[in-house]
Amino acid sequence: MDNKASPSSLLNLFPMSHSSSKVLTVVIPTYNEKENLPKILETLFGLEVDELQVLIVDDNSPDGTGSLAEQLGREKYEGRVAVLHRAGKLGLGTAYIEGFRHALAQGAAYVVHMDADFSHDPAVIKQFLELVKEAEVVVGSRYTKGGSVDRHWSLFRKLLSRGASVYTRLVLGLKVEDTTAGFKLFRAEALSLLPLEQIHCNGYAFHIAMAYLSQQYGLKIVETPIYFRDRTLGQSKMSVQIMIEAAWRVWEVKFRLH
Repeated sequence: MDNKASPSSLLNLFPMSHSSSKVLTVVIPTYNEKENLPKILETLFGLEVDELQVLIVDDNSPDGTGSLAEQLGREKYEGRVAVLHRAGKLGLGTAYIEGFRHALAQGAAYVVHMDADFSHDPAVIKQFLELVKEAEVVVGSRYTKGGSVDRHWSLFRKLLSRGASVYTRLVLGLKVEDTTAGFKLFRAEALSLLPLEQIHCNGYAFHIAMAYLSQQYGLKIVETPIYFRDRTLGQSKMSVQIMIEAAWRVWEVKFRLH
């Protein structure tokens, strides 16, 4: 699959940043997140982080998420919101890779990736920025000491999620506790070292691949505890198929990535 965005999809994005800038680009993949989008943007910009920009990578959401993001960026956030419009539902992994490549090309100093549904608390980004002073990757972790998941999760779901991380750590020799964490901050120079073109998986498997490559390339990684909560608006993208894919793709990651 071609991970490069078409020239037309790159129109009207935020301008090229200077190399001396400290731009923080928050990459958020979306599919039918119209209900969450206004609030997540309001919360992110309410953090008052200098030079924060948001890149929405939208998979042609039928509910108009991409168009709304364009409108909010133009009318409310003065060009600080950019949108990559993709042709269809092409998957989480390719969405993040396109977003990372664009953020790096635009001169971001730091790149955060997170969900649009408030399962990741935007306020933690300020803590990330403190921790990254002594690291190259910061992981928002459910499973490091002090981390937790939504109190409404069933025991089965908790065991499945925790078990998946243990299984992945054993197979890949990962040191991070939360191997499928979807909330991270990368220094741009560290992210640019990783061979993103080698990643051919989506969902949780994409996050596993990023964790594995980060460790393989010797990046300094720190985990900080987060509370992971379930979405309250919109429909969850999680499925049994995604969980099964993550389980078998662990072995693909082990033997393919380097």
